[in-house]
Parts: sequence; structure tokens; C-alpha cells
Amino acid sequence: MHRFNLFISYLFHPILIPIAGTIAYFIITPKYSPDSFQNGNILPIFILTVIIPIILFLILKNLGLVSSALMPTIQERKYPLYIGIALFLMIIYKVIPYNFTSELHFYFIGLILATFTSLILLLFKFKSSMHMAGMGSLFMFLVCLSIHFEINIILALSVFILATGLVASSRLYLRAHQKAEIIIGFCIGSISQLILIQFWL
Repeated sequence: MHRFNLFISYLFHPILIPIAGTIAYFIITPKYSPDSFQNGNILPIFILTVIIPIILFLILKNLGLVSSALMPTIQERKYPLYIGIALFLMIIYKVIPYNFTSELHFYFIGLILATFTSLILLLFKFKSSMHMAGMGSLFMFLVCLSIHFEINIILALSVFILATGLVASSRLYLRAHQKAEIIIGFCIGSISQLILIQFWL
């Protein structure tokens, strides 16, 4: 059971949420976009949100600043949050500015908002779940895309709700978070997306 929950925690790791939302957007959107345009967005986002964070994590680990990819302590969590905000800003200014794909643009602004909120909470010694913040962000983004494009993705949303429950259970089982940290993490992610939909929905 421990290995299963650890697998779930890595499978739905927060660094995969940005690229998952990007790919989901191009799958769901009825707007025509050539392969070159999709690759021109997906590849740099993958590099900036997955490859670079992994490299930086290895550097931080070698320096003794973090102990594992799950960042168990409050002090360890500050570094990836700072890095995440910087990389997200680079994406919204250089990769997907507003005039390219407004939906993705505001999705990443929502991720910045959620990350910044989590960082503020760390200053008050509250360790909100970044796993659940990521799941909340992606879930709300998918719901908004479904409404925006009037496309029925209820099956995908149902599966995602099940996955969210598995992630929450795994974090509790591994004793990485308390129930309040799980709930607030999910609320941070979902509300961050929800307050931005007025700009593109």
C-alpha cells in the first residue's frame, strides 16, 4: 500500500500539472491549430515546467537544500515555489502571451496565483498541499473549458475526480499533510482558476 500511494504521489506530481493542462487544452479546444503551433507551445512548456525543475531539483538536492521530490518540510518547499513562479512568468510572457491563446494564458496566471498563495501560507508555517492545489487548478480549468467550448467531457471529469480522491488519500496515508492542508490546497488551486475565468470564459 505504501508503494502504491507513493506511486500516486509521483504520478500526479505538481510539476506535471502545467503540461497536463496544456495538452488537455489542445485536445479539448475546437479551434484549429496546426501541429507546428501546438508543438511550439507544448515543447517549451514541457522544458520549462518539467525538465528544468528536475535539473534544479537535482542541484538543490546535491546542495543539501532539499531531501526528496515530495518536499516534506516547510523550508524545502520555498525553493520550488520561487522557481515555479519565475518559470510561469517566463511562460506567460514569452511562450503564450495573451494574444496567442487566452485560455492557456490565464490558466498559467492562475497557477502563479495558486503558487504565490501557497508561498504566503508557508510564511505563516502552514504547508498547504501543492499536489491538491495542482489537482484543483487542473480540475477547474477542465470544467471551464467544457463550458467555454460547450463540449461534454463528463467522463474525463469523473475519472479526474477519482484521481483527485486517490491523490488526497495518498498524501494523508503518507502523512505528508493534515486534512486541513489537503482541503485548503484544493481550494487554493480551484479558486485561483475560478476568479480568472471572467477574463476568457
